[in-house]
Amino acid sequence: MRVDWSKRAGYIGERHGISATWADEAVNDRHAVWQAPDPASRSGLSIRVIGYSPSVRAVLTVILISPDADPNERPDGDWWGSNAWMANEQDRSLYSEEQQE
Repeated sequence: MRVDWSKRAGYIGERHGISATWADEAVNDRHAVWQAPDPASRSGLSIRVIGYSPSVRAVLTVILISPDADPNERPDGDWWGSNAWMANEQDRSLYSEEQQE
């Protein structure tokens, strides 16, 4: 899965201390939990992915935006990357529960 972070890589680094590389690892984790749509989405165009990044040795929460969100611009990849942060306890629990099934 390829994510275009061209518009938001700086933001996630400055705001949350997360690199786009780490976020990509979490998205491409074969055990990642995909919530479509993101339960916190107002537009319904975002997806929440909870996955593990080996580089940072942590579970991350990553927000992706549908490539169809802007009819005038397409991402250089499968999704637009919007946000990413260290997963909170609730998201880590959801990730752990999925691993046990």
